[in-house]
Amino acid sequence: MTHIPQSLHDLYPHDADLLRRLKQEDAHFQQLAARLESLEDAVHAIDAGADPASDERAEETSRERLAVLDQIAAHLSAARVA
Repeated sequence: MTHIPQSLHDLYPHDADLLRRLKQEDAHFQQLAARLESLEDAVHAIDAGADPASDERAEETSRERLAVLDQIAAHLSAARVA
């Protein structure tokens, strides 16, 4: 099954305004969003066969993507409360 990259707006459609604000004003969130985009592209390329990665690298890339998603979720939760 091929991974389909998703944007943060796809993942958090109810937080569109908050996502826009964080992307404009929060340097750490900007870094997380950029890293997620890069990892989404990497996972997609590996799954589609465009990047002949080893199973180990594919798994590590997927794990890192999930870790960044967890960080983004925590950041969004904290920003909602603030």
